[in-house]
Amino acid sequence: MPGLVDTNLLLYGANADAAEHARARAFLVDIGRTADPWYLTEGIVYEFLRVSTHPKVFPAPLSAHDALAFLRPLLEAENVHVLGAAQGHWTVLGEVLEGLTHPSGNLFFDVRTAVLMREHGVGRIYTTDTDFLQFEGIEVVNPLRG
Repeated sequence: MPGLVDTNLLLYGANADAAEHARARAFLVDIGRTADPWYLTEGIVYEFLRVSTHPKVFPAPLSAHDALAFLRPLLEAENVHVLGAAQGHWTVLGEVLEGLTHPSGNLFFDVRTAVLMREHGVGRIYTTDTDFLQFEGIEVVNPLRG
């Protein structure tokens, strides 16, 4: 079932030392084997590049070249689309904020993802981040469970 892939799954897939690595890697490989549409956002791509190359955040940081090389099969796949802001983005932002109690700080990265999903009609996110449970109209799936 297609949807948007969150940063944490990309990071687990790139980190061979992570306990979640094998399942995340298999999930990402499966995306390339289907004709179903899958999605990333520009922000998710850049967040992966930021975290995966950061020596104080990522256990074995990748070079910028290696981080981009990890993403390249997804970025070049015909069935993977990178979402960006569309006409009416700020209106949709207001709508999403209306559904939240007290959005602040780091949650705004997830808010941006939720807004892009709504703009582009993507209703499912694959992630291990439970913060997405607070957004109306988004089905949150953790593909690493079970």
